Amino acid sequence: MLGCAIVRNGAALDPRICDRARIARDPRFDGAFYTGVKTTRIYCRPTCPVKPAKSTNVVFFPTAAAAERAGFRPCLRCRPETAPGTPAWRGAAATVSRALRLIERGFLDGEARVGDLADTLGMTARHLRRLFLRHAGASPTAVATTRRVQRAKALVDGTTLSMSTIAFASGFASIRRFNAAFRAVYRRSPTAVRRARARRAHAAVAEHRAPWHSSGGRNRPWPRAR
Repeated sequence: MLGCAIVRNGAALDPRICDRARIARDPRFDGAFYTGVKTTRIYCRPTCPVKPAKSTNVVFFPTAAAAERAGFRPCLRCRPETAPGTPAWRGAAATVSRALRLIERGFLDGEARVGDLADTLGMTARHLRRLFLRHAGASPTAVATTRRVQRAKALVDGTTLSMSTIAFASGFASIRRFNAAFRAVYRRSPTAVRRARARRAHAAVAEHRAPWHSSGGRNRPWPRAR
């Protein structure tokens, strides 16, 4: 991804380039990094439509999982779970890249453990966690949980599937774990998020359909036919 190649300098993000990119809402950097706003504890994509925060009030993360590990929650406007592609970790070891692919395919979904993933990669779980913290900014478990929650959020927003169906389709071993992980990220239940989105959609439709009278403005009743 072009954004990653420009932004990253070794294992660290260049805050000057990141700051210019997010202020310009440069789409080339979408998915290359995430911006955490210190005052709201929310993290966003570089293309977020919300008015950019002051440069002194932001911090940058290489992955969504790293932002959440630092205590930030996803923006409900730019929806980090819909960023194009998957986060790229420049300079990551080949084993980490392979682990990320396995996680993306659902290796840690259900009851699988980090130890099982480490065995598949031919290393100890401790060493795998150390590699992830160095290159991804979060543990394998955190990365897997973030991906599951992101998949679930997309289904909550874009489908009418039941929450139990979404939970298992997203890779959670139980509805309880799904609800707990979702609430930990979004500070509200999946059902509450869906209801809020439905209310916003209904309000937008009502606003679009509201009658307009040239002399009296919006919402003035039309004359009745006689």
